[in-house]
Amino acid sequence: MHSPLHWQKSSFSGADSGDTCVELATRPSVPTAIHLRESDHPTTHLTTGPAPLHALLTALKAVEEPLLEQ
Repeated sequence: MHSPLHWQKSSFSGADSGDTCVELATRPSVPTAIHLRESDHPTTHLTTGPAPLHALLTALKAVEEPLLEQ
């Protein structure tokens, strides 16, 4: 039986963001599995690993930076 996931709100989610934030969780038994969900859909989540998550965040930052410069 798996231990329950303890979800943490993303540090990029502001205090006034309500239920519109991303949450992350891991299990000590499988530390390379990272679980992600949106707060407004807590029963739906996806599981990924550190390398794919890093690639996603890097790609999102690359797209965001030119938008911020406009």
